[in-house]
Amino acid sequence: MATAHWSVPPHCHEQAALCHSLTVRCPRPPGVSELRTLLDQIGELADGVLWERHTRERSTAPRVRRYADQEARRPLRATAGPRLRITLVRHSDGAADLVLVAARDVLSRTALSDLAGFLTGGALPRRGRHGTAPESGKPGAAPLAGPAWGLGEPAHRGVLGTAPFCVEVGEHPVNQRLLTAAAALVLSRYDAEETPRVGLLDPEAAEPAALPPRAATPVSAAVSAYDFTYDETMSVAAFLAGGPRSAEPAGEAVTGGPAIPVGMVFGEWDDARRYYPCLAPVFPLTLQAERRPDGSWSGTCWYDAGLIDPLIAHAFAEQVAHVARWLADPGNAGGELPLSAVPLMPIERAAEIVRRGVTPAVAGALAAGSTVHGRIEELVRRHPDAVAVTDGTQALTYRQLDGRASLMAEGLSLSGATPGSMVGVCLERDATLVVTLLAVLKAGCAYVPMDVTYPHERLRYTAGSAGVRVVVAAAGAFPAVEGVRSLAPEELLRLGGTSATRGRTAPRDESDPAYIIYTSGSTGRPKGVVVPHRNVLALVDGTAEDFGLGPDDVWTMFHSSAFDFSVWEIWGCLLTGGHLVVVPFWVTRDTAQFHALLAERRVTVLSQTPSAFLPLVAQDRESPAELAVRLVIFGGEPLDARELLPWFARHPQAECRPVNMFGITETTVHVTARTVTPQAALRGSRSVGRALPGWSVSVRGPQGEVLPLGAAGEIWVGGAGVALRYQGQPDLTARRFVLDPVTGERVYRSGDKGRMRPDGSLEHLGRIDSQVKIRGYRIELDEIRTVLLGAPSVSGAAVVVRHDENGDRAADRLDAYVVLKRDTTVATVAEHARRLLPDYMVPATVTELDAIPLTINGKVDVARLPGPAAARPAAAEPPDPVETGLQAESASGAADRLERDLLNIWSRHLGTRVGPEDNFFERGGNSLLVVRVLAEVKDLGAPKIAVRDFYRNSSARQFVQLVRERITPA
Repeated sequence: MATAHWSVPPHCHEQAALCHSLTVRCPRPPGVSELRTLLDQIGELADGVLWERHTRERSTAPRVRRYADQEARRPLRATAGPRLRITLVRHSDGAADLVLVAARDVLSRTALSDLAGFLTGGALPRRGRHGTAPESGKPGAAPLAGPAWGLGEPAHRGVLGTAPFCVEVGEHPVNQRLLTAAAALVLSRYDAEETPRVGLLDPEAAEPAALPPRAATPVSAAVSAYDFTYDETMSVAAFLAGGPRSAEPAGEAVTGGPAIPVGMVFGEWDDARRYYPCLAPVFPLTLQAERRPDGSWSGTCWYDAGLIDPLIAHAFAEQVAHVARWLADPGNAGGELPLSAVPLMPIERAAEIVRRGVTPAVAGALAAGSTVHGRIEELVRRHPDAVAVTDGTQALTYRQLDGRASLMAEGLSLSGATPGSMVGVCLERDATLVVTLLAVLKAGCAYVPMDVTYPHERLRYTAGSAGVRVVVAAAGAFPAVEGVRSLAPEELLRLGGTSATRGRTAPRDESDPAYIIYTSGSTGRPKGVVVPHRNVLALVDGTAEDFGLGPDDVWTMFHSSAFDFSVWEIWGCLLTGGHLVVVPFWVTRDTAQFHALLAERRVTVLSQTPSAFLPLVAQDRESPAELAVRLVIFGGEPLDARELLPWFARHPQAECRPVNMFGITETTVHVTARTVTPQAALRGSRSVGRALPGWSVSVRGPQGEVLPLGAAGEIWVGGAGVALRYQGQPDLTARRFVLDPVTGERVYRSGDKGRMRPDGSLEHLGRIDSQVKIRGYRIELDEIRTVLLGAPSVSGAAVVVRHDENGDRAADRLDAYVVLKRDTTVATVAEHARRLLPDYMVPATVTELDAIPLTINGKVDVARLPGPAAARPAAAEPPDPVETGLQAESASGAADRLERDLLNIWSRHLGTRVGPEDNFFERGGNSLLVVRVLAEVKDLGAPKIAVRDFYRNSSARQFVQLVRERITPA
């Protein structure tokens, strides 16, 4: 990668962008006094500065050019003074390089060239070829803002670089128009959401031919901006025929406004002279192209490493040249090929980018026949008496865990669970749940976890979709489903104890399914992801060494078994010999209790969604209890690294390592990992790191084309984590699990948006489709919409995510809008949603509209949706809690002041007025807001109230009565 780097102090950067330079080789150079005499003949430039340097090199030495370049790239001073500097760089053989540096508003390129000719023996320049310095105190240009895709390193701001640009002579000539169009096309791939805008720097625009002799040409006169109409479905011919249209104001690139990301500078090549159109980039990427006599183009791509990464700058220049050559072929440009068919780079370059996102698997291939339960059995033989699982009421060693699971596996076999079948598991979080999951695997089956809090309709659908015939559930916990047998764990243990083949493990291998986890689906029903044993083993093998996982670690199982984060928590711990602490449901909802548990059990490995971790950070600041956590794994939703700064204050990185991981259920929990440092937290880094060993990531365009480094597109994931399929949905499987045309490997099209950095790490930028993440839960808005449309008398529906304007993720919520017929209400619709959807998918509000507003493209026009109204049976707006409280206070005194204060607390956290009859969760509340409310209630002087008690008293009237009873017990 041929390049050059030099530094310009930040305060000089803008001035350098306004200067240009010309270097001329002089075999018989004039002396300094002779140059001064010549300058005196041009009165307006007589105050130009003259310098002389001497080198110890011959003019033919390869290194000699750098001496002249040092002078050619050194800008003029920004303060008022000489606007021309001439340096004579003399070499040991008598030859010299004459270097002229001037402000473009004083000398145009032609004027600069004429002056150089005159100083080396040519004719006197024609009058009017130059102007004078602008008035003192004229404001300079503001700093450039780099494009998001540039990925420059802020610490390198002012470090300037160049990348070579070359378009060879071909069968078909390339002109300025094609080069500009090529730059616009390349730019459109880097930022598909913006209109391609290309700037043009004209070094001749400063020539004041029509101005008075001493008039100054404004800087913006040299800069033009052009927009290109771009749609990937339009033909190449239509794109070229349409051409660019002028965009005003033209001077944006040099005034600190929205920067024109890419600009062109055209000129004619001169073998005897080296011209630099700017001494710092005028545009974030400034592409200089000079036409040679043979029709080829040579030049330089100028960039600031603080705005544009060098690899991206080099690639951009190559891609413009490649696309220009392609467009020059009449067979390509004259047909009806769509713009999406224009190749951005050669196939080999695309393959290089794809390889950059691959991380080799750890040494030692997965042994044939390896299974999750087989690995556990190996650990039992090595460490039979080590503690495996505890839940607060019982503790199981690895021997006991394996023994109970073997008994239960026999019970499953006797109950009709045949090898290869799917077994449902619907249990509370405790040690028995972990035993049951292992038992299902030992029976040769795959487990299908279902949360006990899910609505019965959702449980029935999951069982039917997965083909479950046996469900392990507590008595009465699972709804009746035709053809499905529900058995309690105790019954399976009893059956297993009577079997003559006790302890037998069904033969399975690494390719067999280990589990099916259901996630939100766009069709209105959840979709099941089938994951084999080998994926789970690869996940643990790929992270164990880096994370230092082993028998000394104590993990928490914090998440529901129906959430794939639990796969990492359970098997990541047990497959490395660790001690798994199963956190009871109500403890996961009470931050104070959870923090106490972490301290008491000396937990070392903690897995959290960022939303759940933030209250824990606050609790940690208040609690005197010391934690032993050495590793925090973040996943489930994007992490704002800045939120970790308070954690670093109490837990230095040397003692506790935070790791940000990006992952998807279809790619086995985690895909990438990035250790978050305090420096990264200060920068607010969005990087989720490189692919895990055995995984691969790449970023693609809509047609699956490889996008360049820095460009945003869809994340494709390949390698060891790719799931087998969607259960019972072959069409969806075929659309999302595809063969990569570059590598020929099977990959998963994630629907997530990201960009790849030059080091192969990934930045996660959210979702492309209607899927969202709220507090770690993956939600398809279309599934909620379909459920709403299924409610009686609903003829239209839309669902949107409302993000808190202050960035508080605990306040994020789902708002629904419906069009109703006369015989129903929003309360009926809300109740219908609660019957079918898990709590985290139930809209916080349901608002009735006459019609769903649509854009011209037929999509929901979110901007035109009104503010949401709560889904509540009463038609009237709840009373103002303050006003209500004041009225009550006058009647009942201090007792009713408590009601007023509690209603105010609820109203503040829910962001809406709350009345005594309102329900906290129907008003948009969630588990994170519960914790905040209870902390504030405690500040009122009330005794501590458990989260479980809040859930049991979730209407305002019930909660007020509960607090009264705690303050004044009977």
